[in-house]
Amino acid sequence: MFSQFALHERLLKAVDELKFVEPTPVQAAAIPLALQGRDLRVTAQTGSGKTAAFVLPMLNRLVDLKQKRVEIRALVLLPTRELAQQTLKEVERFAQFTFIKAGLITGGEDFKEQAAMLRKVPDVLIGTPGRLLEQLNAGNLHLEHVQVIVLDEADRMLDMGFSEDVERLCNECPNREQTMLFSATTGGAGLRDMIGKVLKEPEHLMLNSVSQLAEGTRQQIITADHNQHKEQIVQWLLQNETYEKAIIFTNTRVMADRIYGHLVAKDYKAFVLHGDKDQKDRKLAIERLKQGGAKILVATDVAARGLDVDGLDLVINFDMPRSGDEYVHRIGRTGRAGNEGLAVSLICHGDWNLMSSIERYLKQSFERRVIKEVKGTYTGPKKVKASGKAAGVKKKKTDKKGDKKVAAKRKPTAKPKPNAPLASADGLAPLKRRKPAPAAE
Repeated sequence: MFSQFALHERLLKAVDELKFVEPTPVQAAAIPLALQGRDLRVTAQTGSGKTAAFVLPMLNRLVDLKQKRVEIRALVLLPTRELAQQTLKEVERFAQFTFIKAGLITGGEDFKEQAAMLRKVPDVLIGTPGRLLEQLNAGNLHLEHVQVIVLDEADRMLDMGFSEDVERLCNECPNREQTMLFSATTGGAGLRDMIGKVLKEPEHLMLNSVSQLAEGTRQQIITADHNQHKEQIVQWLLQNETYEKAIIFTNTRVMADRIYGHLVAKDYKAFVLHGDKDQKDRKLAIERLKQGGAKILVATDVAARGLDVDGLDLVINFDMPRSGDEYVHRIGRTGRAGNEGLAVSLICHGDWNLMSSIERYLKQSFERRVIKEVKGTYTGPKKVKASGKAAGVKKKKTDKKGDKKVAAKRKPTAKPKPNAPLASADGLAPLKRRKPAPAAE
């Protein structure tokens, strides 16, 4: 029960209103330590409830402060606009019975309107690093009174090249008392470097090892001959699988638009989401998917983070993601909050090694699936058998009594006769010997 936590009564009222009963494992592990003011480094599966794990302690720190709202007191950094918007909604839901106000700063929105919002000084500021730095450089953002910083999806921010931006924003908060870093994967050396720079004696919470991620999701691969064959498989899956909502991931915007066009031509209710879409279209696509106005979303990895949609139970990787961490975030869109999901990856000849490396990274073996109606010729790499005969060496023999094998001696290569014709470079015709040039007089 959430009442076991030392949370303010106004926050517990919101938790009760939102029908939160049992805390998830990440909430049970992180909230007590966060309430003590400890720095945290938390690795937890996507969809495990980690947003509430940092929002509730953060709001608890701010809820009883008596001073007027004259400075930003909490900063939440996230990699994408969609995730930032989702986090803003969560903060507003949990703060509904308090006087705490939150603001949002992301790209794709009017810069001057954001500057006007900052002049009202929200208690909690949520945003993406790039636009926050732009407002900071313009003199519109002041962070010297920030008490708590949250870095959510920190591994993704590093992948997107925000490492220096995140460090600078953290350095602009010299008086912070607590920093919490959350991610769905363990990341690499870059993440460890950031942890060393921005966290002070952090408590490490590993709620899921990589091999435990997405346990509620069936993971399958289907081999394909080429992209046109992949499109046929996608059509079959959408027609024959049982799903409420589906998302199809591609690696490029061009391919996302192509698949979307084919789906619309076949009267599917679909939307497309990628970096070329303006903020208004991106909001519309996600809202339509959430409200049921569309059943299918075609997207690049811009949608792999921060997309929390009820009933999203089918993920199709038209293109294999470029890393194991990205794969985890893609399939984390389904099988959320204990529900079951299905993730299908389409594998051509050029995808096999990448798929195998992701299997090794996850320490899992994906289910191989064949659909006879759209079966192709490619079934994976051919196994090459050892021939047992080396060039120019005869196989070793053994007598009936089991005596030691005796290797046959290689016959010496015959030397060409002095006057024999020489072979040409391509071995097709002999070359004529040139007569020696006459000696110089």
